[in-house]
Order: sequence, then C-alpha cells, then structure tokens
Amino acid sequence: MMSIFRSVLPRVARSNGLKCFSSGAPSDTIAELNKEMESIFGESPSPSPLDSSPPQQPAQPVYEAEDSQSVLTHTDSSGQAKMVDISPKKDSKRVAIASCRVLLGQKVFNLVASNEIAKGDVLTVAKIAGITGAKQTSNLIPLCHNINLSHVRVDLTLNEEDSSVVIEGEATTTGKTGVEMEAMTAVAIAGLTVYDMCKAASKDICITDVCLQHKSGGKSGSWSRN
Repeated sequence: MMSIFRSVLPRVARSNGLKCFSSGAPSDTIAELNKEMESIFGESPSPSPLDSSPPQQPAQPVYEAEDSQSVLTHTDSSGQAKMVDISPKKDSKRVAIASCRVLLGQKVFNLVASNEIAKGDVLTVAKIAGITGAKQTSNLIPLCHNINLSHVRVDLTLNEEDSSVVIEGEATTTGKTGVEMEAMTAVAIAGLTVYDMCKAASKDICITDVCLQHKSGGKSGSWSRN
C-alpha cells in the first residue's frame, strides 16, 4: 500500500495521523486514496486544498435610503399636529408663484369684460382681495408661520378661449421659511372673490387648478412645475 502512495504522490504529510496530499494528483485518485487511508488509519484525512472552496458569504439585505423629503414635518413622533420650529434655519430670499383659473362661462365673461357686473369692477376687487389674503395666510392656515412679506403681486387676465379668468400670484420675503402658502392663498382668495362678485349672474362658475408654479430660496433651492 505504501508503495502505491509513493508512486502516485510526490509528498505525504504525516501529522497527527492525518494524511494531506500535494496538488499533483487528480481529484478521483485523491478520493480513492482517502477511502483506503480511512480503512487503514480509522479516520478520514484532513480536507485537501484541491477540494476546498471559499466559504459562502450570507446574502446581505439591501436597504433603500429613506427619502427625507417624504417625512411630514407638521407631525410629531406620536402623530400629533405641531408647528415646525424654524429658528435654526438661515434667512434667505424666498419667492413663490402660484396660479388658478376661474371658468366663468360665456355670459358672465362678457359681463366682466365689459365691466357690467352689478357689484362693480371684478378684476380690481379680486386683485385687492388676493393681496389681502396673502397677508392673512397664517390666520387662515393653522400651522403656517406669520411671515413678514416684502412683496405680493396678483394679476388677473381674461382668457377668451375658455371664457375664464387666469390668476397668478407671487409672494416674496427674506426669512427662515418659504412663501408657497402665501402665493397659493392669494390666488385662491382672488378666485373666490371673482365668484362672489359674479354669483348673481351665474352659479356655474368654477374655480380650478389652484397650484404652485415656482419657488426659490431656502435649503431645497428652486423648483418649477414642468
């Protein structure tokens, strides 16, 4: 038996009664010799380097990073409403532009265009109402901050194509929080005022598409609706 080992394997390591083979023998020969050695010495030889393979690493779970923008800032850890503390924020110039549309219908559109509404000049009154509304936003929206506005613009334009009034509002400040709500409140109040001025002539008037168009300033930078 030992002569077979010497002729097949160039080197046999003898330590602790276990046999380890050099890398020159084919794998099927090694398997056969392992069986022979187990029958002679009573135990299997230590694993051959030829048969070894790197240990399999357990698959690591992949976690998606949480989108910080998806966190609601007006709720606390228990889900209760709260006012956001903006004291750590830095002052910066902040601008927001919003818009909405008031669908009048052809009859009311003609009355507004010719300034024949019984209550008076619809567009002028709605413009003043929008500016006033922007300044009262924190009184209307409970968790809004009381912002010192440096400028409010409200423009109303008659659109003959769909017999509507297109309203655009802009709010500007230099401070710690944005003026998106002020701009949207301006156009919403202006739209409601158009309805109030014209409701005697028609109940079909519809205020629609109140939305933010653009904002700039603050940590999140600029954003515009595509």
